Amino acid sequence: MQYPQSRSTGRFPRIPGRQGPDDPAEGLVPAQGNDALDAGTLDAGTLDADTLDADTLDEGALDEGTATPGREEPGDRDRDTRLARERTATAAAELARFLDLLSRAARPGPAVDFASQRRLYEPRPYTGPDPAGPPRWEDFAPPEPPDGSEDNPDGSDAGPGRRLLDPAYQRERAQARLRHQRALREWREQQELLGDGGAAPQDRVHRDRIEHERAELARARAVEEYNATLDECHRAYRAGEPAAVESLLERALAAAGHATPDLPTACRAAYRPLTRTAVLDLELPSPQIVPSVAGYRPAPEGGGLEPVPRPDSERATHYLQLAARLTLRALHAVAAADSDEVLSGVVLNGYVRGPGTPPGGSCLLTVDADRDDLARTRLLPAGPAPAAPDLEDALAVLRALPSTVTPDPYGPVAVPPHATAGAAVPAAADLSPAEFGRLVRELLARMGLDGWTPRLQGRDGLVAVADGTDGTALPGRWVVWAARRPGSVDADAVRTLDEAVTEESADGGLWLTTTHFTPEAAELAAAEDGLLLIDGERLRLLLRTHLGEELAGEG
Repeated sequence: MQYPQSRSTGRFPRIPGRQGPDDPAEGLVPAQGNDALDAGTLDAGTLDADTLDADTLDEGALDEGTATPGREEPGDRDRDTRLARERTATAAAELARFLDLLSRAARPGPAVDFASQRRLYEPRPYTGPDPAGPPRWEDFAPPEPPDGSEDNPDGSDAGPGRRLLDPAYQRERAQARLRHQRALREWREQQELLGDGGAAPQDRVHRDRIEHERAELARARAVEEYNATLDECHRAYRAGEPAAVESLLERALAAAGHATPDLPTACRAAYRPLTRTAVLDLELPSPQIVPSVAGYRPAPEGGGLEPVPRPDSERATHYLQLAARLTLRALHAVAAADSDEVLSGVVLNGYVRGPGTPPGGSCLLTVDADRDDLARTRLLPAGPAPAAPDLEDALAVLRALPSTVTPDPYGPVAVPPHATAGAAVPAAADLSPAEFGRLVRELLARMGLDGWTPRLQGRDGLVAVADGTDGTALPGRWVVWAARRPGSVDADAVRTLDEAVTEESADGGLWLTTTHFTPEAAELAAAEDGLLLIDGERLRLLLRTHLGEELAGEG
């Protein structure tokens, strides 16, 4: 019997390279047995046995002359429908695994602060053989039942016979007898083992107790030494030593991924003492982690199956939700570990590295948050992490922080990181906008400007109004302009500061730059009362004097 030749090239038919219909989901064959797709949408008659009648399966009807070249046979169509259903179910299972990963990424890691890392020594009791004599029956015998005199009208004692005939007492006595016999047998076995060494049982037990006490002393000493080392690291952390801060943060970041061992996301931490900021470089998974195929359907003109692609907007949304969840989890781990509030802020850059990206990777998101931003934001869902469809919008939570997120992770469209780490002595360009603002504010606070009202802050600098206390170098109300953009500050910029001082009814204006001023700008400031200019060289001198920190010069 010769069966007709199929136009398919194998078990998995050829996928045509042409574009599908306008609606990518048109003709999609649902998967049976999968909750994600409704199997009821497939006509039950498609594979009904009635459609494959006896004439169709008749041996004489399936000879070589039955197959017509260039035309799809009914059997081929039914087979393609079955294959499409199976492969659609596989695609649905891949999406379900991704959504499960997205849900698990919302679970916080265990606490990794110094308090949680301390060890407690708990002595273990000696469980070796006891040098005492054999077990005594008195230690196992149950208490005798009451004499029962209250049951007699005259209050007389019923005698020991009635107590011994109590059924419950007899059962307890029998069970106690079995326990006593078992203990006696174990004691005799221990005595035989102790006697095999040639020493008296009492001497062998004495040696065992001494060994047990030595082991316990070693355990107690190890715990004490570990806690002493931990206390020393804690002191170094509170002092802001970079090695101690980075060590704790990286342990916390590593523990944060305990719920997603199938998705390793390395994160490197660098601590900047100048601004007390942690700079984190988070390795994001490839965007290809989101399944690109929604299902399969028979090709309209026959010849196998064609994939139904998942819409690009849906893939981008899924990926950015995962990237946002991993970012928020890392920020939560750092904030929880910093129980001593050493950090003033955190900068996190999320990179994708691999084929199609620059050597250093593409930065897809960057966050520049201070301690207050993290404290007032619920970074992770409260309680157990819900299923992926019920998760809150992690991308919206991330965007509520000072952050920048790529509009297209599949381009990929990179975003400039807020800050970078690497140089032992950072330059102003290495700092994030929030870092530079905190640095200027702390320096001026040391110089007497305590009250601080920011008006504008961006990548190039900030504008603020500050109030100085009497008796300091900067008394009264001041308009502060701080810039770190390259190039010189000209006279027009200083003239604009003078106008702002007039509008604010301030006592003076302070222009601070990381570079230098033109000669015309310096002459204008000298001619006007209440204008103070601080260039890059003087700024670095003030940082060394008031903060004890170094800032590298510009290029």
